[in-house]
Amino acid sequence: MPRLFYQIIILVCFWCSNTLQAQNIKDVPEDRTQKFNKNYKEDVTQAFSLLNNNKSDEAYKTAHKLLKKDLDTVSKVNINVLLSYYFNSRQLIDSSLFYSNRALKSSNLIQNDSLKSRLHSITYNLLAINYKRKGLLEESKKWHYKGVDVSQKYNDNSLYYMHLHGLANIYKELGDYDNALKTFEKCLNAKDETEIIYGSYINIGDIYAILEDYDASNTYYEKALKLSREDRNFYALAVIKTSLATNYYIQNHVEKALSLYHEVILLSEDKEYKQLALSTHLAIGSIYIDLEQYHDAQLVFSSGLHNAIELGYLNEQQEIYDNLKNIFIAKNDYKSALEFSTKSNHIKDSINQLQKDKEVNEIEVKYKTFQKEKEISLLQVENNNRKLEIENKNEALNNLKLRQEVENKENENKLLSFQNASEKKLAEIALLKKDQQIQQTILEKEKSEKKVMLYFFLILLIPIIGLLVLYYQKLQTQSELNKKQEEIKKKEISSLITDQELKLVKASIKGQNKERKRIAQELHDSIGGNLAAIKLKLNNATNSHEVPFLNTINKQLDDTYEQVRYLSHDLVPKQFNENNFCEVLKEYIHSIWGAKSTFSAYPTDKIDLLDKNLQIEIFKIIQELTTNTIKHAKATFIDLQINLLKNELSILFEDDGVGFSPEDHKTGIGYKNIKSRLKQFKGALNIDSRINRGTIINIEIPIIIPAINEV
Repeated sequence: MPRLFYQIIILVCFWCSNTLQAQNIKDVPEDRTQKFNKNYKEDVTQAFSLLNNNKSDEAYKTAHKLLKKDLDTVSKVNINVLLSYYFNSRQLIDSSLFYSNRALKSSNLIQNDSLKSRLHSITYNLLAINYKRKGLLEESKKWHYKGVDVSQKYNDNSLYYMHLHGLANIYKELGDYDNALKTFEKCLNAKDETEIIYGSYINIGDIYAILEDYDASNTYYEKALKLSREDRNFYALAVIKTSLATNYYIQNHVEKALSLYHEVILLSEDKEYKQLALSTHLAIGSIYIDLEQYHDAQLVFSSGLHNAIELGYLNEQQEIYDNLKNIFIAKNDYKSALEFSTKSNHIKDSINQLQKDKEVNEIEVKYKTFQKEKEISLLQVENNNRKLEIENKNEALNNLKLRQEVENKENENKLLSFQNASEKKLAEIALLKKDQQIQQTILEKEKSEKKVMLYFFLILLIPIIGLLVLYYQKLQTQSELNKKQEEIKKKEISSLITDQELKLVKASIKGQNKERKRIAQELHDSIGGNLAAIKLKLNNATNSHEVPFLNTINKQLDDTYEQVRYLSHDLVPKQFNENNFCEVLKEYIHSIWGAKSTFSAYPTDKIDLLDKNLQIEIFKIIQELTTNTIKHAKATFIDLQINLLKNELSILFEDDGVGFSPEDHKTGIGYKNIKSRLKQFKGALNIDSRINRGTIINIEIPIIIPAINEV
């Protein structure tokens, strides 16, 4: 049963983790989706795997580490279930109940009803097992009933039969054999749960053995025996054979019983079931004593004695020594009988010594209970005093009742006098009743006439009401149609407005680009050329070292020329003319002030051959993104990656800033400019940002890769 229970938990754990991952995969970029919740899912599964492989201490440590992390609700429930099962296996019932209740409380927060029911059913089973071990069988039965109800509601057969089997065991413990048999027979329908099936066969066989119906008991044991052979469950095989042997011996089939017991011993020695082998030796030895085959009994008990000493079972050792003593007394070998009697007494003294420690503890408990009894006796004295006070009050109440009875008798006399007067009035009342009956007949006629008028009025009123209802429904449908038409018009207007805004943004961007080129050209050609000409004239006019103010003017001209040259190159960077696009981006990213930055591009030779217009637009988009990051994100690190694969240019821009919620964030002009720039190249923009987690921006642009000429 524990192995079956663990397998069900593992299945639910995997199902829960996959469900949670599927729910959170929306709106997450592909390269980060695989990392989301992956570690927690693997850790939870690993913890269950450690518990299944008898590494319970490691499983316990892993579970407590996971509880300190910010887990999702499903992972919390699974970890609490694991800890509850861990303490249950060590019979620490209160600790197991604590984690079971925590798992139940956490599972109530899950929105998925099917998943919640599975986790509830597993937790109910743990609670039922713990209360059964505590001896609270009715409480255990209650939780199994809940588990049956939940698992049946959601058609979860594995958990349903697990609870049904537990419920049948409770009936068996309570001595309600009729209900136990009925419930175990229902468990036989669990097609895929072989452990539950042959466990039910064994329990049914045990119940019939208790009821002394050994033929029926043997029939069910044989069925369990056949199934355990097919399932290769050797321990169950040995236990079933032991039960069958006991039944055969009670039915006086001694040879069958001994044959089965010997098979159990061989199987137990092969599989090292030492405790089972020892109990089987004792059973065989007892049969040989009953048959007065003392030599065979001596050999069997001597073999069992070795196992009892090895296992340290004192009661079994004493039982063997007593049996050997009885064997040698029957054989008139009193010397050997005395030897085994001495050994038995020695074991008995050891057991008594161990029991003395228990008796000391019991005496301490008795002393404490004696003190409590004294306190209880004092409380009883106080209660007796209170009872006396209550009795005195009751006597006073009785006196009051007697007085009331006297007063009642006086009142009865007065009533007799009134009765005579009332009889006269009754005769008068009878006459009045006759008059009332006549009036009632008149009123009933009037009522019947009124009812006829009322029915006639209702017959006319019903079609009128029907027409009004139809008219009202038409008005409602018309108003709903009007509302929907207004909504459609509003949506059309808003879409037209957004299209117009996009057109205006595109036009403004084109105008800005043209104006920048014109200004750059004017600055470089006209103003820059004029400044250069003025500088040459000043240099040719006279020697600047002879006239100090000319030297000052010459320096100012140099500064002005450099500023004009810087402005013209800033508007249209010179690197674009040299086709070193990746170097331009690298130099720009590393020149950002206020944040660390990294840049990678692959393949650089193909990216450098992209169309110049596309390079300029990408450069302006990256400028816009870095500006937003420095202004608003408060980032300390920026990572830029550009990859050109399969006719698609991918730009990944990531920062570790404060982040924002994309649903609540209003789109500014910067992002509108980026989208409009991308639209002319059929590009796509994806934003993944969360508060206090940073922002990831993924841009994808379909392009045609130009061929690189071979040298």
